[in-house]
Amino acid sequence: MSLTDVIEGTRTAVDNDPRKAAASFTTHATLVPHTRTRVDVRVRDHKVTVDEPAALGGEDTAANPVEYALASLGSCQVITYQFWAARLGIPLDAVEVTVEGDLDLRGFLGFSFSARPGFSGISVRVELSGPADAEQYAELRRQVDEHCPVLDLFRNETPVRTGFAT
Repeated sequence: MSLTDVIEGTRTAVDNDPRKAAASFTTHATLVPHTRTRVDVRVRDHKVTVDEPAALGGEDTAANPVEYALASLGSCQVITYQFWAARLGIPLDAVEVTVEGDLDLRGFLGFSFSARPGFSGISVRVELSGPADAEQYAELRRQVDEHCPVLDLFRNETPVRTGFAT
């Protein structure tokens, strides 16, 4: 099934029942016993491991949470480029995205109350190749920037509720 088929099938389903546009995603994270920073995360039927580099007390067995956040942005960009290229009928041979984030550890470690614990800035570099002209790729970029879900998370405040149990 092509991405165009997926898009049109979803459009038809949502047009027939707008409730079908609602999607919910869930993850579950658990500290691996006898480790300081290694975490197993369940995502549907998949397992992802998270860890910190040795310099931050981990065993460096996997990417850390902020690296996964950057990976989420980069991979969401690639996928969104694919969907929107299909939707707009723009030929696209390859998409590569590099994402870099700047973080001040003083915020995370509580050394400074003026430093954010999160990213102070993120840089995204997109490389496209294919036979379309620059104007088509510029339109594709506008649509991706407007519709990429993870880019939206980074650009806009999202309400978060935190529950706590002991």
